[in-house]
Amino acid sequence: MSSADLPLFRFGIIADPQYAAIEPQVEMGRYYANSLAKVAAAIETFNSEDLSFVITLGDIIDRDFRSFDDILPVYEKLRHETLFLLGNHDFGVAPEYLEQIVERVGMPAPYYSFQRHGFRFIVLNGNEVSTFATPEGHPFHALGRERLAALLAAGAENAHDWNASLSDEQFAWLAGEIDAAKAVGEKVIVMNHFPVYPPCEHDMWDRERIVELLSSREHVVAYLNGHNHVGNYGKVAGCHFVNFKGVVDTESENTFAIVDVYGDRMEIRSFGREDTRTLAY
Repeated sequence: MSSADLPLFRFGIIADPQYAAIEPQVEMGRYYANSLAKVAAAIETFNSEDLSFVITLGDIIDRDFRSFDDILPVYEKLRHETLFLLGNHDFGVAPEYLEQIVERVGMPAPYYSFQRHGFRFIVLNGNEVSTFATPEGHPFHALGRERLAALLAAGAENAHDWNASLSDEQFAWLAGEIDAAKAVGEKVIVMNHFPVYPPCEHDMWDRERIVELLSSREHVVAYLNGHNHVGNYGKVAGCHFVNFKGVVDTESENTFAIVDVYGDRMEIRSFGREDTRTLAY
């Protein structure tokens, strides 16, 4: 095998474990407690490969701050760098814990970026302006109510209180990171909990401006997310939008992926219910 056939690097992806020590909601197909065993099984597979990192695309827990005490030790068995971003269910905790979540899961900041082999990964905090991620009285809480009310009035399909949006500050930061990557010749992969494309009821409230930004920059090659547990895929201009399936769904079948990154494509190797895909750029 020539070096051209070898990936530049690989990374692992898990979406929506939504762990909680509670009874399943069988009618919704949510088996919260079973996620401990599924994440452990995914980690066993990840540990058998040479990965640059493993990222969980939000909804580590379903509710209750103490749920982190059960699931985070499972991740300690991972021999690779372990990265997280947060989803809406991660904020299903008592109000006094809202500001401790980022630190509890060991994230460097609510949103951040990092580089690997000529790629810049931009990790968003899609929950920032919402009705759940900040306490009553916080300006982003009030702004979240305002944005949701406007979408409800417009009859938008994604006008739900379990979706959210970026602050204007974070959106400007995203644009700045994309421009900085271009200046040094890096390709960009954006990661977030919430989808933005193809349009569906689970999307970010401000999906239009995000899609417009990402699809207008040819060095932005992919946007990877969870939240919509059935999965999804779309492409706008040169940007692939991949929605990974949720671990919490189904009693025993798992879902996770390993992404092999090449100079001209990404290959998503699927496990369990996930879909295998080749994303050329």
